[in-house]
Amino acid sequence: MTEQELRKNLELLKTEHRDLDAAIAALTEAALGSSSADQLQIARLKKRKLRLRDQIAIIEDTLLPDIIA
Repeated sequence: MTEQELRKNLELLKTEHRDLDAAIAALTEAALGSSSADQLQIARLKKRKLRLRDQIAIIEDTLLPDIIA
């Protein structure tokens, strides 16, 4: 991938990460005292959010080379 493609992908992943954060917050608020199905959905969204965070970190590491001090 080119640097431009990586940056575009990075922005898409960050947007999805923020959207998941909002969805998790809304579901958590709505699910207080609710069914275990809601809790399962929240857990799945949190796992997806963690995977996105890992993908974001990989792309950022690719775009920002290590600086040897």
